[in-house]
Amino acid sequence: MRREELYLRDICEASDSIARFILGLTPAEFRESDLVGSAVVQKLAVIGEAAARVSADLRSRHPEIPWPEIIAFRNILVHAYFGIDWGVVWLAAVKQVPVLRCQVAAVLDAEFDSPPA
Repeated sequence: MRREELYLRDICEASDSIARFILGLTPAEFRESDLVGSAVVQKLAVIGEAAARVSADLRSRHPEIPWPEIIAFRNILVHAYFGIDWGVVWLAAVKQVPVLRCQVAAVLDAEFDSPPA
């Protein structure tokens, strides 16, 4: 079984990728780019899948992170792809993912004494 620390690192790495993908884009440019939109959705799915694999014990120790919402968002993205609300994806990418990245980095530091790069 994969170590929990690696799932948390996956979340940080996917968050960093999203930040790079959307850097300098306006919401309109994001909506116009199928490539960037698809890449962001894929990384959000990675975040949700990794969050789902974090143990219930670790999740309960860090209720500041909205684990159930992250997992549910992944399920919506993956199973309702043709119904994606791109405005919601944009807001997740620019507002929620950076906050999540900081929260997960703090968990890595607290739980594993190993902040992400």
